Amino acid sequence: MATTCATGMHDKHDVYAAQCPCRDLLDLLATKWAVLAIGAMEDGPLRFGELQRRLQGVSPKVLTQTLRRLEDNGFLDREVFPAVPLHVEYSLTDLGRSVSLPIAALRTWVETHLDDVSA
Repeated sequence: MATTCATGMHDKHDVYAAQCPCRDLLDLLATKWAVLAIGAMEDGPLRFGELQRRLQGVSPKVLTQTLRRLEDNGFLDREVFPAVPLHVEYSLTDLGRSVSLPIAALRTWVETHLDDVSA
């Protein structure tokens, strides 16, 4: 029988349980902008402006929020270089690279099957 994760004392996480902390992580990783930001950094670090250009249609506010949440949860590193103007690069951590693999598979599936899905 699956545990509910309600007490925090469990031997198994259950994403289907309402109180399981898995839900928060799933909520973060299932957002369009998080998926696209992680995918954009698969080939290496990017600056904020590069990310914004790559993720066409994202507002600076939403991109900032997304990057902060990914950084706070250990998926991204943010490196500040002392320069004028300030130079900041975002890169995937080992955890971010590990989640980029299933995200890349999902992205490939979406691009391959888009025409098969009913509008």
